Amino acid sequence: MHPHIEKLYQSAEKPERLIIGLMSGTSLDGLDVALCRISGSGRETQVTVQAFTTCPYPKAVKDKILTVFAKQTVDLEYLTLLNAWIGKYHGELINQCLKNWQVEPSDIDVIASHGQTIFHCPKHQHHYSDFGNATLQIGDADHIAVTTGITTVADFRQKHIAAGGEGAPLALYGDYYYFASDTEHRVLLNMGGIANLTYLPKGTELEGVVCSDLGPGNTLMDAYMRQHFSQPYDENAQLASLGTVNQTLLDRLQAEPFFALPLPKTTGPEVFNLEMLEAAQRDSSTEKLSHQDIMATLSALSAQVIARHINTLCTEQCMVYSSGGGVHNPLLMSQIKQLLAPHIQLHSSDTLGIHPDAKEAVLFAMLANECLAGKVTARKDLALPQVTMGKVSFAD
Repeated sequence: MHPHIEKLYQSAEKPERLIIGLMSGTSLDGLDVALCRISGSGRETQVTVQAFTTCPYPKAVKDKILTVFAKQTVDLEYLTLLNAWIGKYHGELINQCLKNWQVEPSDIDVIASHGQTIFHCPKHQHHYSDFGNATLQIGDADHIAVTTGITTVADFRQKHIAAGGEGAPLALYGDYYYFASDTEHRVLLNMGGIANLTYLPKGTELEGVVCSDLGPGNTLMDAYMRQHFSQPYDENAQLASLGTVNQTLLDRLQAEPFFALPLPKTTGPEVFNLEMLEAAQRDSSTEKLSHQDIMATLSALSAQVIARHINTLCTEQCMVYSSGGGVHNPLLMSQIKQLLAPHIQLHSSDTLGIHPDAKEAVLFAMLANECLAGKVTARKDLALPQVTMGKVSFAD
């Protein structure tokens, strides 16, 4: 048996594993790195987050990613080079984290890398009849493995697509395994660049879970701030809080065809971008709105889309646990609270023991754990793919 295969086997047999989960989302704010101690699998999964940090992306790194991010036409040479460069860069960030945490690389069972999404393309979003769903994440896992000396499990979304899904949101699996409850209806709401949720009716089996993208979380607001203020986001909603929601523009934005699609569905900045906003302003004759009013309206759009879906799903007493960058936006959180039905309560995922900034990185660590130690058998009668996800890259 090859030593790498033997080590994987030994990791799978251990009562607990030490896994590093990585997440770099469409907000492009940085690399989330979560050091997780995980035991069990499936509904028996237990997770302790031993350390967590976000490694902020310097402007130079963001600019590199933005060169190819959510664009239909890119320089193929640049994309090829960037794929390897991001992998090595993520590996170097992990090495620094391990040094800061005083953890030896040899103690880590595997790294779970989501990669950096640069284009997400479900079938409803493109016009090629010969093709189905597709998505692309860069940050080559072989480069991460060689740079860190740690076996890396990555590229999780491709198997989901191969089995008939759209490649997102993958939060469903971790949310169900770790957060499902027999005593309360729960919604796990994540507000990154795109907002998504997992609805967990109390006592449900996996096939009863609803997991879907909803629409923009922070992506439109962040893109607007980058373009007009050279700022990555509207800190504490300072600009948006000074504005007034423009109902005419809001109505036009809500006419985007994606919102009419049934759940589950996926989307990304390929749809929700500044070109979409500019078209909406032209159609609604709102081109002369102030920056403050536009930002207030974009925040209202995200809040209304999120609250409408939660209110539709949660017809009984329900607890919503929020995570992602949106939890730090006081205006967005206030707008959502005001729009939610009285029987729905909004909390941070902190309440369940997972830091809201760490949740997605932890979820990918859990997917890697399932790849190693999961015992779920695929069922062909489920519309939702129940498959083993992740490709393995060895360190040499």
